[in-house]
Parts: sequence; structure tokens; C-alpha cells
Amino acid sequence: MSLLKSVGDFRGLYGLGENELNALCAELREKILEVSLRNGGHLSSSLGAVELTVALLRVFNPDADKIIFDVGHQCYAYKILTKRMDAFETLRRKGGLAGFPRLNDSPYDFFTTGHSSTSISAAAGYAKARDLKGEDHEVVAVIGDGALLNGVSFEALNALDDLHTKVIIILNDNKMSISPRVGGMAQHLARLAVNPAYKKLKECIKAQCEGSEKGQNIKHALSGIKLKLKSLLLPTNIFEEMNISYWGPFDGHNIAEMEKVFRLARDYDESLLIHVMTKKGKGFAQTEKYPCFFHGVGPGTDIDAPEKLSPAPPSWSGVMADALRALAKEDPRVIVCTAAMKDGTKLGAFAKENPARFFDTGIAEEHTLVYAAGLAAAGLLPVVCIYSTFLQRGADQIVHDICLPKLPVLLGIDRAGLVGEDGETHQGILDVPWLRAVPNVTLAAPRDAVDLRFFLREWKKREIPMALRYPRGGAPLRLLSSSGERRPAPWGKLELLREGSGVCLVGVGSTVELMLESADEIEKSTGRRPTVVDLRFIKPLDCEGLDALLSSHPRIVTAEESALAGGVGEAIAAYAKGRGFAARVFSAGVPDRFIPHASRQEQWDECGLSPENILRLALS
Repeated sequence: MSLLKSVGDFRGLYGLGENELNALCAELREKILEVSLRNGGHLSSSLGAVELTVALLRVFNPDADKIIFDVGHQCYAYKILTKRMDAFETLRRKGGLAGFPRLNDSPYDFFTTGHSSTSISAAAGYAKARDLKGEDHEVVAVIGDGALLNGVSFEALNALDDLHTKVIIILNDNKMSISPRVGGMAQHLARLAVNPAYKKLKECIKAQCEGSEKGQNIKHALSGIKLKLKSLLLPTNIFEEMNISYWGPFDGHNIAEMEKVFRLARDYDESLLIHVMTKKGKGFAQTEKYPCFFHGVGPGTDIDAPEKLSPAPPSWSGVMADALRALAKEDPRVIVCTAAMKDGTKLGAFAKENPARFFDTGIAEEHTLVYAAGLAAAGLLPVVCIYSTFLQRGADQIVHDICLPKLPVLLGIDRAGLVGEDGETHQGILDVPWLRAVPNVTLAAPRDAVDLRFFLREWKKREIPMALRYPRGGAPLRLLSSSGERRPAPWGKLELLREGSGVCLVGVGSTVELMLESADEIEKSTGRRPTVVDLRFIKPLDCEGLDALLSSHPRIVTAEESALAGGVGEAIAAYAKGRGFAARVFSAGVPDRFIPHASRQEQWDECGLSPENILRLALS
């Protein structure tokens, strides 16, 4: 039996010696690697947090103490050691374990996470509830250095002093978010990590406090140490200035060192931040060499994949990035911004070619959007490439700072639609309903690369607020054009792809191919040829084009890779009713519930985005 099997869960950690702990960590890494490469997952961060997790679970008891992982990229060892070892084989598969912490996944997941920078706020809530209820346990927030740079984290840090409660914050510093971290706070953390005064402080903490009994003079001892270190030119520390004690930096791969510090932290009576240094991707040569590549991998990834990458069909992200490179060559006013997603949005080549016109703001969506608004107000043409799920964090900035003053910012909404194994927190299904409610914005969805480039060029000419949504996965270069150049339909107009009668199938963006395939099935089944239309513009609707369709077809079927509530189908149905048309509108799309992790195809089937369901809606 392997050591990991014999340990079982966190309760089996307590009696292990140093050699056994090291062997256990190696086994944990092997299991994380094996399952992540097979099922897909966030590999590098979890590999880097193995010793940290083991040390946490040897000091804090999750049957009583609350441990909250920010985002969840680093939580795989925690999942395995909190009674989910066998279930870990089902990670990110339909019906299996979620890839992120989920309240409904396990009693040991104390908060549902997926988006960054929420752990300190959630931990503060848990801690204050503990105090108000007269309970006695520790609350620990584990947050990465990339997530710490976000404004939500700073709001929480700012509030802690006034809350008069205790939270233990573990800063897991691997010098990265998804990509290398950026900005002034990143530099501040780097200075703290190497400053000799803080190294001296770290040794003093261990030497003077490790023998103290619970609560005995720890705060007094630390105060004396820091006074002595004034002569060492102790640098400004933003955490200390906010009345949050700073301990560190410590070796995040040294279990014994972390255990000592964590035990001291239990006995400390105020909020504190413990700074630990880890290596993203630790444990394997390839993951250490390519931590960005292995940050998040798809199912069936080979460990040697970074060094034998073969040409792949163009992705929507790649087509967008290439189109922006071409646009930037035409117009020096074109600027591109992203929020810590340079790799995900395939903007590396743009950044290399245009270093003065590319901005990665880190995990700072709100700032990114207002910054883009400022660029636009000053006469430039900024494009913000951002995942749909993360765009939710900047809703107010889009309304107040971009659309209200009609500034020419283009939102490149990547991963718009169902995203597969990342699950509920990452689905890009809400941008259509809420952007439809925002005045002054034009919202369009290309079916292929031809329309995407057309929309970009027209936005540059018109200088308007615009959102362009495109899904995860491969991009058709030209749909319905076997050879030669396809000429896009005019701006603002839907496009008739096949003329028929009786039933009109309306696709938009990623669902146009589905409607073409469904039309073939309908014709095979009934001998009748349905009309197929690419809506193209979600807002404003092409009223003239819709009038022609609604007056000539008694049944309209729409399909959208977004929420049905407030979506395209509702918009067309409301328009038909308001104009007095007798046509009935039936819609396929994402129902009013969170869609859990599964493959993207399984999620499409769950939402009725299949030829079988379109056939049913068309003929029932």
C-alpha cells in the first residue's frame, strides 16, 4: 500500500516524520500530475502548494478550523487530504469533483471560489461570525500573490482593523498569477522577500516565540524585535501600516518551518499575514520549466507537450489577436489591454510587436476598463480582451465609464458561452442579458473569422462603445464559403444563409453551425427546407430584417450560447409581440440555473443546443 493510501486523510498526517512527509508530498504530486494531465486542470499552482497544504493540515483541524483557498488553483492537495482521495479521480468530469472549492462539494470546502481575491473578505466574515456566536476556532485565508494585487483583497485588508477580529492570512508567493505578476505591489512583495531586515525578523520570530505558551507575550516580543530592527532600516511594509502583523518570508516547501510559524500564529491574538515563498510547478522538470503552460491544461495533455507543440486549428482567441495585430499596423491609436490574461487571450505576439501599446494590468478588471475609458477619452482606440466570466466584475465601469459617455472602447469578450470543465464560476453566459440592458453599446457575435475582422474594422471607423463576443475553441475561417473571399453582410444587418419556408432557424455566433446542421436534419426528416439566418447583431437588432422573417415564417427557432433569460430569443419574441406579428418564437439556450463542470459538448447537450432539440422545437 502506498504511503498516501495508508495516511488516508488529514488525520493520518499527525504521526509522520520528516522523511515520511517528504515521501508523502512526492506521492501527492504524482497523483495531482496524473489526474490533471488526464482530466485537465490547474496543475502548476497545486504542485507548488503541496508542502504548504500538508503543514496547514498538521496544524489546523478542518473539522473545526476554517481554511479558505482563494480562487482554488492551489487546492488539489487539500481536496485529496480532506477525504476525497478516491473521488479525485473524477476531477472536473461530469458528476465528479469540481476543479475549484465548492460548498456543495464537501463539508471541508468552506467557500465557493473560482474568481480571485475573495478569500480575505470571506475569512473576515467567518471570523466575525465566530466572534458573534461565541465560538473558538481559527479562520485561515490562503491567497496567492497574483490575487493579492486585486482591489477586492485591498478592501478586505483595509477593513480588518475596524472589524476587531482575527484572521490568519497565508500569502502563497510564487511570483506569478497565471503569468508573471505585474505592478507596484508585485515589486513591494519582491523587496520584502529579499530584504535582510525581514530575514532577520523571521529568525527572531522563531527564536523568541517558539517556546511561548499560548498567548504568552508573543505580541510584546514581536514589538520589541521590530523596534530593535529599526537600526537595520526595516523597509516600509504596507501590511504593518494597515495594522496587520507581517511574518516572513518563510520557505513554503519546508514543512517543519511552516509548522512552527503556523503554531505561533494560532497563539497570536490579532490578524496577521504569513508570507511563504513557493515555486509554481514544483516537483517535475517540465512543470517547473513551463509553469505558464501547465497553469491550466486540457484533458489528455502530455507532459512533454510544451516542447512538441504541433500546429493547431486557429482558435477564436488567436484569430482575434491576429486581427488586432493587423489593425494596430493600420492605426497607431489602437491599444490593447488585458487583465492578467495575456496567454489565455493569445496576445503574446501583439505585446512583442507593440510593447508600448499593450498593457497587462494584472488581476484588476475594474481598473482595466476605466483605464481603457481614459485612453479613449484622450483620443485613442483601446480594445480590452477579457473572458466573459471576468467581465462581470467590471459591470459598473462598462455602464458608467464607457457607455454613458459613449467612449470608443471595444470589449473582446473571450470564452463567451459554455466553457467546459472549469464549471459554474467560469461560464460566459451572462454578458448578453446584462449588456442588452446597457444603452449606447453595440453587441455583435461573429460566426467566423471574416465577420470578426469586419466588426473590428467597422468599430474603428465608427468609434463607438462595442462588445464582440466569441466562444472558446476553434474558429471557422469562413463559414459557407468553400473558396475565395466571403463578403460580409452590411453593418447592422442579419444575414440570410439559406432561404426556405415555414420555419426560420436563427443562430448567432457559435450557434450558426448548429442551425445549419439542424436545417439539414429537418429537410431529411420532412422534405421541407427551413430558412437559416445569422443574426450577427444582438444589439441593436436588425428590425427591418426581422420584420421580413416574422411576416413570412409562422415559426421562429433561436439558439444562443448564453442565458435564455434576457437573451436573444426573448428579445426577438418581445419584438414580434410588440409589432403584432403572429409568428411563434421557440428558443434553445442556457436555462436559468448554473451549469456544472463537464465537457463543453456535454454542456451543450444539457442546454438543448443539439440538432435533436432544434428539430423538436421546429416541428412540435
